[in-house]
Amino acid sequence: MNPSPDIPDHPALILIVDDQRQNRQLLEVMLSPEGFVLLTAERGDTALALIAQQPPDLILLDVMMPGMDGYRVAAKIKANPATKHIPVILITSLHDSNAKLLGKNAGVDDFISRPVLRAELLARVRHLLNRKA
Repeated sequence: MNPSPDIPDHPALILIVDDQRQNRQLLEVMLSPEGFVLLTAERGDTALALIAQQPPDLILLDVMMPGMDGYRVAAKIKANPATKHIPVILITSLHDSNAKLLGKNAGVDDFISRPVLRAELLARVRHLLNRKA
């Protein structure tokens, strides 16, 4: 296990939000060897409650979820002065420009398309954590 150098005083806390268990587990497998502390949520409202309780350093957010979709979750995070600084990466299997436009309008910081490639995921996560620090 390699400690993550991204946040100087503690390992970065990353919240993974996806309604599909296998998607959450895949992201956990990709990120845990890097020393990140991981939290997961399967619904948007659960994610918002976790964020209020323990704000993460970064959020990986699925777009298509039942109830509150990723766009609405991102918009709520970015509208809150206490959480608007948290980087949000939207993960989507939608490959059209409208999906990215909706994400940008919701305030997301970056996008990753499925299938998620580990190297791309790590590069984007590290970039946003370093930018936040």
